[in-house]
Amino acid sequence: MKVIINKDVVLEGLQKVQSIVGTKTTLPVLYNVFLKAEDDKVFLTATNIDVTVRTSVQATVSREGGTTLPARRLTSIIRELPATDIEINVDDKDVATIKAGSSRFKIIGISDEEFPALPSLEEGKTYSVDQGIFRRMLLSTSYAASHEESRYVLNGVLLNFKEDKLNMVATDGRRMALYEEPVEFPDELAGDYIVPSTAVNELLKTLGAEGKMRIVAGQNQITFEFDDIYIVSKLIEGTFPNFRQVIPSACEERVMVEREQLLTAIKRVSLVSDKSNTVNLVFSKNHLELQASAQDIGEASETLAVKYSGKEIKISFNPEYLMDCLRSLTSDEVALEISDDLSPGVVKCDAPFLYVLMPMRVR
Repeated sequence: MKVIINKDVVLEGLQKVQSIVGTKTTLPVLYNVFLKAEDDKVFLTATNIDVTVRTSVQATVSREGGTTLPARRLTSIIRELPATDIEINVDDKDVATIKAGSSRFKIIGISDEEFPALPSLEEGKTYSVDQGIFRRMLLSTSYAASHEESRYVLNGVLLNFKEDKLNMVATDGRRMALYEEPVEFPDELAGDYIVPSTAVNELLKTLGAEGKMRIVAGQNQITFEFDDIYIVSKLIEGTFPNFRQVIPSACEERVMVEREQLLTAIKRVSLVSDKSNTVNLVFSKNHLELQASAQDIGEASETLAVKYSGKEIKISFNPEYLMDCLRSLTSDEVALEISDDLSPGVVKCDAPFLYVLMPMRVR
């Protein structure tokens, strides 16, 4: 394999795939990126077995071939090279010579025959979704996914294709984020797919602001194709909880609040919260008071002016959970829907989104 490639182009390609490279693995080749020179492109592939990411970059290929090289070391070397054009020459023992200007490196690689084969999914249910919309949906929901190993089925984001809509849902049992968008597909393509958080993170890094994305879902894996990116992920097996049952049928009170103002106020008062990690929201006529305290630290409060004429309610939430939701949204205002101190609270905005949050019980 011998190619000449632009420094910025190959560096951008490596940055798209290298984050999936494992840091704890018993297979040395999984620390490497697979380079395949073909026609006028170099394909770059990285995998941790569960998720595989591939991209391609333009290059002048004088000898086709492939090898695997240490991903992070290769990226570090190329980042520091001074020249714009880089020559990569790999011999039959998988030793790569990298030249740029007066700089010259030799890196020992591993045969591409040891690299896991790129998963393929020729048959499956196929959907077309706008990249920008899909990314906004992920940003608005993925933070609510569980990270507990004991709740593996919740360690990802549910893609629920049903009745010409894509419902994207994440929950950890204490909160739930739901975003829905119209997507055209035949009724027979309805289906549920739980995408693991590792794949979700890769999508968030690489999805663009516009352009179509092709999704192909099989029985136990799913692929995402857009621009020059190809991501293949195993699906989480199991049945996702019925997310519709979590949504309160009705809330007695509804309050409109400026999102940024509420976010910064919660951030300030929660500075004195302790391990209980609780902030109280006290609703009274035209006021919302935020309170937090800790026995060995102190207390804090802040009052916001709101349009509210309902009954007085004091409800407690985990401030981090509230801030996660508010940070992910872009709306100027959000609606807080509540009933009492024991019922779930609901956050809504001008997008097809809602966030259900269980209250904290304060003794």
